[in-house]
Amino acid sequence: MNKGRLLAAALVIATVVFIVIGTVKPIPSAAAYAGGQNLLPSSSTPEEAVRNLGDEISVRDWGKAYASLANKTQFSEDEFEHDLTGYYPSLRTDATLNSFEVRPLHATENDAEMRLTLHWATVLGIYDSTRDLHVIRAGDRWEPEWPLYKRPAVPPQVIPVNYLRWDVIYPGPGDDWGVQGVEAPHVRIVDMRPVQRAEGVVILGELLNDDVVPAYVSVTATLQSKTGKALATEDSFDKISHVLLPKQVTPFLIDFPDATLSSVGSIRMTPFSTLVPASADPVIEIDNAHLNPAPNASLSGQLINESGQIVNVAHVLGTFYDKSGQVVWIADEYTDRALLPQTPEAFLIHIPEDLARRVSSQRTVVASFEYGGVL
Repeated sequence: MNKGRLLAAALVIATVVFIVIGTVKPIPSAAAYAGGQNLLPSSSTPEEAVRNLGDEISVRDWGKAYASLANKTQFSEDEFEHDLTGYYPSLRTDATLNSFEVRPLHATENDAEMRLTLHWATVLGIYDSTRDLHVIRAGDRWEPEWPLYKRPAVPPQVIPVNYLRWDVIYPGPGDDWGVQGVEAPHVRIVDMRPVQRAEGVVILGELLNDDVVPAYVSVTATLQSKTGKALATEDSFDKISHVLLPKQVTPFLIDFPDATLSSVGSIRMTPFSTLVPASADPVIEIDNAHLNPAPNASLSGQLINESGQIVNVAHVLGTFYDKSGQVVWIADEYTDRALLPQTPEAFLIHIPEDLARRVSSQRTVVASFEYGGVL
């Protein structure tokens, strides 16, 4: 009984201590918005003005963020919000601002140039967006001008539909999306190469759908020791185009963090496939693909949605080869904006600097996703 009373008293004392600490030194977010009142620092410098804007964006207080802009008469609050969250469902729609950075570029007595880098957290990981803001003095405070992204205007048009499509007839209601009661499509690994990187072992390769029907594919790899003991098993996860039409090829990359190639005796590769319905639409063309040399080595280009439907997310996969045609590296990027019909959207895939000089050619494939499923 005495122990129970002692524990209860300790909990009460601890609670009082934490309340006092929280009152005397509240966390930044609570201090900024206590009681619904905006207690952010004054915008007495260009950097403070941009930091305040970043804080307001992070809590999705679009009204206060919009009100703080010097050029708000040039666009509406809805346009400002949609510029950050997307005009159509995309990775931006449900993203949260994980953190941001502010860097001064240039300043005079009455205006300044500031770089705001936003680190967004999405269901597919972190993506960064950078805006260069012009900040002007307004009396004793500073106000940023927001560089609004102009949404492309898609004109009315008729796009003929003549794409190939494969349907699957299910035996009855409630069946799996992938059909397991029939023979799996024939797929095979046409290239595979393990590479030692600083972060661990990476397996690069390419997979071919050798069948006449579409397949949902994946690849699993198991590292085995020199005695045949299994060391670790991983799969390709997102570094692969999972839905392959007949005779299509996808790259794949499998990570083994902290593994060392010198301790590996063999590698067991297991491709997986199942029959799924699919279509050859939407068609996404890759335009002006260009290898940019080091420093800042990358593959840049534009995606053009040739279909008449909106593509919510596009997954761009780049395979990089040396002069002999051997795979050197595989990298990818997800578009953070929806692809509108007939509207170019830029992409940029970074290449590790130490591998860039070995890259002689590339092949790029695009997988598309719509809200509610895979296309």
